[in-house]
Amino acid sequence: MLIEDFRALNRLETIIITQHSRKRFYERGISILDVCAAIDTGEIIEQYPDDFPFPSCLIMGHSEDRIIHVVASINEGMIYVITAYVPDNTTWENDFKTRKEKES
Repeated sequence: MLIEDFRALNRLETIIITQHSRKRFYERGISILDVCAAIDTGEIIEQYPDDFPFPSCLIMGHSEDRIIHVVASINEGMIYVITAYVPDNTTWENDFKTRKEKES
């Protein structure tokens, strides 16, 4: 999966968001325009080739003055947004690209 594939499809009419995801976006203060901006400015930082029903990836991008993580997949010319959130320093290193090592 390449970020260019997502950018080529990155339009409101080609993005599918579940009702559950919409609720989470609202709770997290994230809009569909934030998701689009994150895809436009972002890079893929993790790949999930075994996700079901489609392989997905984690995109890190920017929307206005904050970093957004978007988990999404592509199928039949549509972007399926699984979730989006603002990453925090408890899970991510300062670059927000690298997960912190779990302490044993």
